[in-house]
Amino acid sequence: MESSRIWASLDPFFESGGIMGRSVANANFLQALLQADPFDQYHFFLSRKQDREHVQRIIAELFPDSISAKLRFFPRMALPQQLADVPYHCFHLSDCVDSPAFLAAVRNRYSRQIFPITGPTHSLSYQRFMSSFSSHLWEGTTARDCVVATSRTAIGVMNRFYDELARSFSYEGPRPAVERIPLGVDTEAYRPASLKEQQGARESCGLAEGQKMVLIFARLSHYSKMDILPVFRALQRMRQQGEDLSCLTLCVAGWNDGDARFATILASFAKALGVRWRLEDSPSDQRKKELFWAADIFLSPVDNVQETFGLTLLEAGAMGKPVIASAYNGYRDLVEDGVTGLLVPTAGPAYTEDIDVMAPLLGDSESHLMMAQRTVVDVEALAFALSSLLRSPELCQRMGRAARQRVEANFSWQQVIQQHCLLWDSLWQRPVQDSPAFQHPYMLPYARIFADYTTQDCAPDDFFRWTFVGEALYRGKENFTVYAALESFITEDRLKRLLFFVRKPLMYSALCSRLASALALTSGSAESLVLWAYKHGFIERVVGREELGASPSP
Repeated sequence: MESSRIWASLDPFFESGGIMGRSVANANFLQALLQADPFDQYHFFLSRKQDREHVQRIIAELFPDSISAKLRFFPRMALPQQLADVPYHCFHLSDCVDSPAFLAAVRNRYSRQIFPITGPTHSLSYQRFMSSFSSHLWEGTTARDCVVATSRTAIGVMNRFYDELARSFSYEGPRPAVERIPLGVDTEAYRPASLKEQQGARESCGLAEGQKMVLIFARLSHYSKMDILPVFRALQRMRQQGEDLSCLTLCVAGWNDGDARFATILASFAKALGVRWRLEDSPSDQRKKELFWAADIFLSPVDNVQETFGLTLLEAGAMGKPVIASAYNGYRDLVEDGVTGLLVPTAGPAYTEDIDVMAPLLGDSESHLMMAQRTVVDVEALAFALSSLLRSPELCQRMGRAARQRVEANFSWQQVIQQHCLLWDSLWQRPVQDSPAFQHPYMLPYARIFADYTTQDCAPDDFFRWTFVGEALYRGKENFTVYAALESFITEDRLKRLLFFVRKPLMYSALCSRLASALALTSGSAESLVLWAYKHGFIERVVGREELGASPSP
């Protein structure tokens, strides 16, 4: 009989906090995976109880009848035992940064098979990532460990990270594979508007017949997304060349970084150029769709290294809108220049040593801003692109239709999930060594490093027996209290089994061995249970040979 195919993760995917590309992509990925439902079960190992409840609640709302029986939620501490007992098909994480190498170490130590571990790229420009990615370069990495890069440029970035780190540490060992799978978009939720919907959306934006609207939809932050000022320089150039801008509305929408003063400055620039200005702060999902439907052109002149992919470009294409975007990072994968939109040439620095040396002492936002202000989105080319599309409604419509077709053909979530399933299956075909390393060099060996904190260890030939409190607990006449983080591990059944073994004095090594066998625990888990019972007074060490036959201490 074929074993169950089980997908698992350490992450909730439905993340709390502000709306960012990462959180949207992760939530949409999990929803699409469960919608496609290619696995027999889905296991989540989440540290916090509130995270487990949060994910369960959201999935129950999204899939009220169909998927709940396939879901399993475990505290993170249950991971070693589950890996020892359950054959997992793959573990997929919500990013590729901090956890993959350490999950690989736990897998290598406890699992009977080397399953694939994957995680996608999101932003890749944070200074701490040099340290994080260095953890990927160790002897326990296998050919089944893979970074899922969402763009061609992300593949290059990840490989150059590994190259730089390998050179710095003279490392010549294994490294994770890097394979490209893009993010996706829900092509049913993001669709072209009907004529009635488009008319209503345009009216909601105050657009009269003959007026055009250019939409910028992004996090409104010049230090972590894009600098909008060059857009006004492009408009200024267009006006100087005789363009009539009086029928143009520039709508900037998204999540504001709180700098109201800067928004006022942008409004004054628009007024000076004779352009209608519209700012929509933190629009709802429905309002977001209306803004896309009302727009004639979607504009994204991104210039920030924090940006990696560009979900809004896919959303615009899915809604049948032509895109003008900077030819920068993953944007070049999303816009087919001259077919679904226009790409604006960019230029960047060859020298960044002044930023490189200071970045560890600065905030990432400051480093990102310094890089962005050295990244050029060609103003003349931007003006030409805007002028070309604003002058030709027919070209806009043709590009919009091509954009919709391209998104449907290449970027639907159904296709993205299918590509992941093919990747997970293919990783199983890659050969791995029988017993890869599991002692990661970044692991903190607590027992060795803090060996002199306690006055003594439990020796293998020490004897233990139950105390009068332990005997009372065993007979149901005493209770115990356990902290929430240990609730699933310290159970009444396990304690009673332990206490049964020590009704009479028993050697420490034999006690741990019997517990591991009887309760199907790892040796470390068995010892942890014994030490917990010792700590809380349910068992005691028998000090002298004369005490081996004595009664428990009152």
